[in-house]
Amino acid sequence: MNDSTHGIRIRPGSLADAPAILAMLDSAVVWMNARGNTEQWGTTPYSQRPGGTERVERYTTENIPYVAELGGGPAGALVLDSGPSPQMPIPAAAEPERYVRLLVSDRRYAGLGIGAALLAHAAEEARRAGVELLRVDCWAGGGGELVSFYERNGFARTDRFLSGSWPGQVLARRVG
Repeated sequence: MNDSTHGIRIRPGSLADAPAILAMLDSAVVWMNARGNTEQWGTTPYSQRPGGTERVERYTTENIPYVAELGGGPAGALVLDSGPSPQMPIPAAAEPERYVRLLVSDRRYAGLGIGAALLAHAAEEARRAGVELLRVDCWAGGGGELVSFYERNGFARTDRFLSGSWPGQVLARRVG
């Protein structure tokens, strides 16, 4: 998929993309912390968390990863699965679905539509697979900016949940 507005190219990801995805996650933690958000992903770089590197490697080998490129280099990543993480207290869908397990963009490209392009690609991939439901869960704390981002990209709120003290929101989008 190409986004002609900003030259975004989306391609399938692989294990070779794990270091770039980890770097994006690490920079996202720094960016959130600089804005005063230490609750969403904490303060420890993702690559230094117990199991963080292994989780990203699993995302790129056991799930369906996509990488957005801008100027020939990685600018964002999205990981699809057939359902939510079993570790999350989220009810299963009553129908086949695609589930966004990870969405991250390189903060150097903030505001260029990387996340929106990846979500549009996820919707198209779900359609191609004959799946009409695309869901995602996200942090619902702070001022609700992340929930609003997904709503601007065609998702509607469904279930709220708590994972420990972490407030979450499940959102769904019909793509069929």
